[in-house]
Parts: sequence; structure tokens; C-alpha cells
Amino acid sequence: ARILALGSFVANFSCQLYGMLTTPNMKQVADENHYAYSPNPFFIAAFFAMQTVLQLLWIKNLFVVSSAGPSPKYEHKPSQMAYVPIYALGNICIAAWMVFWISQKFWVSQAFVTVNTLVQLYAVFYLLGPSSPFALSGVNFLTHIVAKTFAGIGVLDFLDNGAVAMGYAGSPSTPVQILTVVLLSLLAASSDVLFGICIFYNALALLVGQ
Repeated sequence: ARILALGSFVANFSCQLYGMLTTPNMKQVADENHYAYSPNPFFIAAFFAMQTVLQLLWIKNLFVVSSAGPSPKYEHKPSQMAYVPIYALGNICIAAWMVFWISQKFWVSQAFVTVNTLVQLYAVFYLLGPSSPFALSGVNFLTHIVAKTFAGIGVLDFLDNGAVAMGYAGSPSTPVQILTVVLLSLLAASSDVLFGICIFYNALALLVGQ
């Protein structure tokens, strides 16, 4: 679990750095392909920074070992261990997304974004859902934050990349905007406040980005 979580994080983070430093970089590609559902890039940068810090704190818990011997305080949380495979798959998908986004192969990048979004939503609504053994509690709060921020940005990536892949130019029409608001509201209301905040942030990023 340690190798899987840390290795996938390093792979994804390395690809994100590559996307920021290469030419054209990810922002230049985004600016050249500004379609409907393109979010404000500064919202994405802020979310990425916060998400990186949260994930590092979460991964650190996998490496904490009690020098005094076994203790419940230092045992790996079951919810964390259950989420590690999904977390790793998500990192690999987003790393691949960056490579194909920079290459402007948007339908390929959309495939990876779609896989990530689906598995993260599975984690939020089923694996960590209110009726699961890993439902939100004080013990697994950080795992829920990591999973729900990952799912939240996944939804935004899905909309953004999807519009670019389809070449959906300009701001969405009024009916499409209304449908988007309704669907995002239903998505936010179907989970807890943590995921709801992420969806609200998505809506704000999209609004400012148009």
C-alpha cells in the first residue's frame, strides 16, 4: 500500500510538473482551447496546491510507525487501506491525462479523465458512503477529504476536457447552463458537505472561467 500510494503520487506529481514546465505548457494548451466548461486556471492551481498538501499528509500516515511497538494509534486505518487502490488508479489516470492533454490528443485524455471520475465517484458514494463500514468519522476524516477532493476535481476535469474534445465553443446555452446547475446541485446534495463544497467550488471555477 505504501509503494502503491507514494509511487502513484510521485508519478502524477512528476507529470503535472512536466505539464507546467514544458512548451507548450498545460495553461497554454488550455488558453488555445478555451471552450465551454473551461474553468478559471487560478482556481485549478489553488485546488491543486491544496490537494497536494492533503495527499502528502494522508500518505504520511501510511509510513508512521510506533517506536514503542504496536498501537491502535499507529495502525493503518481500514478506510485508508481500502481507498489506496482507487487513489493509485486515479493518480495514474491523471498522469496519463496530462501527457495526452499536452499532446492535444483530447479524446484520449478524455478516456483517462472519465475512468478517474467514475472510480472516484464510486469511492465517494459506495466505498466511503454513509452505509459502508468506512463512513465518515473522526478516525477517517482525512481519507474522506482526499477522496472527495479527488472526485470533485475529477468532475471538473470531465466537463472541461469533454467540452474541449467535442469542440463545444463559447459559453453554454441557457438550457445547458440550467441543466448543468441542476445536475451539479443533485450531485452535491447526494453526498455530504465535504463533497458538496467541492462541487460548489467547481461551479464557481466554471462561472469565473467563462
